[in-house]
Amino acid sequence: MLMSWSPEECRGQGEPPSDRHTLCARLVEKPSRGAEEHPEAGPGPIVTRTASGPALAFWQAVLAGDVGSVSHILADSSTGLAPDSVFDTSDPERWRDFRFNIRALRLWSLTYEEELTTPLHVAASRGHTEVLRLLLRRRARPDSAPGGRTALHEACAEGHTACVHVLLVAGADPNIPDQDGKRPLHLCRGPGALECAELLLRFGARVDGRSEEEEETPLHVAARLGHVELADLLLRRGACPDARDAEGWTPLLAACDTRCQSPADAEATTARCLQLCRLLLSAGADADAADQDRRRPLHLACRRGHAAVVELLLSCGVSVNAMDYGGHTALHCALQGPAAALAQSPEHMVRALLNHDAVRVWPGALPKVLERWCTSPRTIEVLMNTYSGMQLPEEAMGLVPPETLQKHQRFYSSLFALARQPRSLQHLSRCALRSHLAGCLPHALPRLPLPPRLLRYLQLDFEDVLY
Repeated sequence: MLMSWSPEECRGQGEPPSDRHTLCARLVEKPSRGAEEHPEAGPGPIVTRTASGPALAFWQAVLAGDVGSVSHILADSSTGLAPDSVFDTSDPERWRDFRFNIRALRLWSLTYEEELTTPLHVAASRGHTEVLRLLLRRRARPDSAPGGRTALHEACAEGHTACVHVLLVAGADPNIPDQDGKRPLHLCRGPGALECAELLLRFGARVDGRSEEEEETPLHVAARLGHVELADLLLRRGACPDARDAEGWTPLLAACDTRCQSPADAEATTARCLQLCRLLLSAGADADAADQDRRRPLHLACRRGHAAVVELLLSCGVSVNAMDYGGHTALHCALQGPAAALAQSPEHMVRALLNHDAVRVWPGALPKVLERWCTSPRTIEVLMNTYSGMQLPEEAMGLVPPETLQKHQRFYSSLFALARQPRSLQHLSRCALRSHLAGCLPHALPRLPLPPRLLRYLQLDFEDVLY
């Protein structure tokens, strides 16, 4: 909420009126989003957390989950406390800030960032099921949302299944949006996320209910967070695998964009991403769906370094040379990927793209690729083996750090020696055959009646040396 004074009124005043309880009372005169939609969810009396006496004892008892003390305090009518008492937990010093708001008719304004909550919210967020039951028996409103969230939002966000069940049985609405436009099903987190989601769906939560700004469905959130079991539940309950959010993203795009937090986490992240993609594709998701920037799942999987996902998408026949709005193909995205991709063997991803007729890198860009991927010599090898002649200038050796040259001495010796020599006849034959089969390479090569070793050679098998 915002209270304003003119510059004349503010001159000579060190601060605005200091009755904080009065200010709090004004702040809740306009109900939050949840309260607007459900008038019965109005706030109770305002209490500050720093209050003394019964208010402080009440707050501490709720925090501790002390159902006996909570019951005793509520039974004492002299305290003036109710199950729906609203506690202000914000910093008392925050509201003393002035700021000049140019857009607000050049008025000096006081911005107060309230953090309002109720005992019901605290009990739900901390998993105090018995306190929750007591408050609801004392006629606490299950959909009260003075701070923008209901207690059901809090319970789902913390994964407290028992609290979610108690609130739903008491009549909590599973489809109310919070202050950010998210519904309880969007917020299912933690170890109890799957059970919370099952309860919400059983009590009428809309499986494809969208958040108000991003227009995400719960399936988008599950895919983005890598929650395979939750995504499976939502799909079994009828979630649309190709629902689009405000930016045109499908759940498959969200799954492919999963980022590795560190090289150590790369393998586990890619494994979850692969499971999610298989699940979504088996449910009928479009493997080639593009967002508003024309990015496709293959672009995102390549950029994040998910080699196994790239191979899965390629097996579905996606457009390997489709460009996004910036003119990047999947191979460009793979070669611009993060350092974490090194832990996931980027050479396999690059080889898979090239074996599915990906357009090769412009030869003039190969020095930049060498500089970026020199610590992955197999990535350099597979790229170089798609050209009939060496495309590196003599000064390219200076792009590779001495320690890398030493570590991969055999490979880099063969690479830089070819700057002055023609490629082998065997390699030239491979290039000629691959060029002849362009357009049907992934389907034609495996059908050729060739020995396995020769077939692997045609498919750019790694040799760790260039001829």
